[in-house]
This record gives sequence, C-alpha cells and structure tokens, in this order.
Amino acid sequence: MDSLIPFTTSGSLVDCVDRKMLVVLRDGRKLQGVLRSYDQFANLVLEDTVERIYHQDVFAETWLGLFLIRGENVVLLGEIDLDQEDEVPLRQVDWSVLEPYHKQETANKKKREDVKSQILYEEKGFSKEGGEGDGY
Repeated sequence: MDSLIPFTTSGSLVDCVDRKMLVVLRDGRKLQGVLRSYDQFANLVLEDTVERIYHQDVFAETWLGLFLIRGENVVLLGEIDLDQEDEVPLRQVDWSVLEPYHKQETANKKKREDVKSQILYEEKGFSKEGGEGDGY
C-alpha cells in the first residue's frame, strides 16, 4: 500500500539531474538552466543559467552562469521539453529593450501587493509580511 503514495521529498528530484529545468522563485524571477545537483533541503545547483523576463509576446534573457538556489525560495520546478522549446510563439529581444517594461510591471505589482497587505492588516487583522507576528 505504501508504494501507492507519491514520493514527495527532495529525493524525487533524482530523475531531473542533468536536465534543463525551469525554476520560478518566490520573488517572481524565472530561471532556466541544467540541474546539476540538489540536497535534502531542495537547494539546487543550476548550470548555464539564464533569467528570462516576459512582456506580451516577447521575452529577453540574461546570462547568470552557475547558480545556487536556496530551496525555500523555489515556488515551481519543472522540466523543459527540448523538443517543444523552440516552438513557443514568442519573439526574443535584447534585455535592454525589455528591462524597463519589466521593472515597471514589478513596481506596479509591488504597489498592488502593498495596498492589499495594508487592507488585510487594517480590516482583517492579518500581520504584514516580515512584521510582528510573522516569525516562525
């Protein structure tokens, strides 16, 4: 019966080693690279890593190289299908072209999150992230 329970620890990453992966981080960054190693805390080592930003139907990449990611910052980890990677209907542009749009989108998102956080704090009694009562 135990064999029917999915293996959900970091050990389930063993099949992902040496494969191209997409990692979405808590701060919203999207990284692509080859998973070279991991540990029991799901800390990841990515090789040939690039950060991608998107705006409408275009994307841009910047080279990061070898990248160590603390496991608690990973929101999503998925394998990139190399056969379908080139069929994505997005056009690549230079990083410097897309970066101002990305920064503006990030700033707008932060403003919305701050407003939402303030409303939850004042009206619902939630604690603010990083504030009193948020420690564990």
